[in-house]
Amino acid sequence: MTPIDVVSVADAPWHDVQAVFGTRGDPSSCWCQYFKMGAAEWKTANRATCEPLLQRQVRDLDPAPGLIAYLGGTPVGWCAVEPRANYPGLHRTRVEPGPEPIDDATVWAVTCFVVRVGFRKRGVGKALLAGAVDHARSHGARVLEGYPVDPTAREKVTSAELYYGIVSQFVANGFREVSRPTPDRALMRLELGT
Repeated sequence: MTPIDVVSVADAPWHDVQAVFGTRGDPSSCWCQYFKMGAAEWKTANRATCEPLLQRQVRDLDPAPGLIAYLGGTPVGWCAVEPRANYPGLHRTRVEPGPEPIDDATVWAVTCFVVRVGFRKRGVGKALLAGAVDHARSHGARVLEGYPVDPTAREKVTSAELYYGIVSQFVANGFREVSRPTPDRALMRLELGT
């Protein structure tokens, strides 16, 4: 089995990031800006506005706001992970974040996964989440949160709805379920210590 390598997006060439986000579907227009924009701003967002925002965040934020996965040297996936304070739009989800103040820089969040068509069901998401845990821990995170979907609790889940990740993937990486505000969504947390 070909190993999956996970690196900071800051260490990936931009054309690799573009290959992962693609030109079709939700990732190609969102570029992981949904939770960073206000509701009014989001209504007019598209690739032309969102891609440059992510590119600027990669350049300006330390650490960079996510990870890229490679399978045999091919860029195949993305995971957004950074301090929860960088996601003011999290309140728009059906899952309320944990109890700490929103500006607590030691609480990080995993908000999005993108795995390219043709590379799904190969462990890319699991590898990205393991990389997110390491990334958050190495940059001082005390807690890492995720807001995944539980596909076993619904009759049908579209691939677009899986961008939050899935509950079993978080459980496999040591997260515990803290709450379940709806049957198909969970707040998952991993205490990382300091």
